[in-house]
Amino acid sequence: MAVLCLASCAGTFGSEVLSRPEEYRQVYEAKEKYILKAVAGVLEEKKMGKNVAIDYAGNRVDSDYVVSGEWRTRTHARVTRINWKECELTLVVTTEKKTDKGWEMRRLLRKEQYDTLFSVIELKIYEEMSRMY
Repeated sequence: MAVLCLASCAGTFGSEVLSRPEEYRQVYEAKEKYILKAVAGVLEEKKMGKNVAIDYAGNRVDSDYVVSGEWRTRTHARVTRINWKECELTLVVTTEKKTDKGWEMRRLLRKEQYDTLFSVIELKIYEEMSRMY
């Protein structure tokens, strides 16, 4: 039964073409520097980008494409202060598939995968905060 369910989904995996990358947001109770370091750490651990760079002045984390077979992925993150104790993280994971026409942007991650990624980032934030003390 499980194989039948997976087989029915196999044709739709990464088949939805996008015109622009999707952004997802999450609010954390931490300072910008902890969030930026946490995001960079998770991107390196999960291999979601190459040459991960933190821009502390612009509150951004950017990466280069990492290529795997016919797919390539890069990630951009931006942190915005909401108030004295909260910051909002905006995460953009761009996935593209190589086709005859070139690279086409495709949806590879859904909301559930972003939620999981935000949970991993939250754990990494606490880890970064504990290192500073």
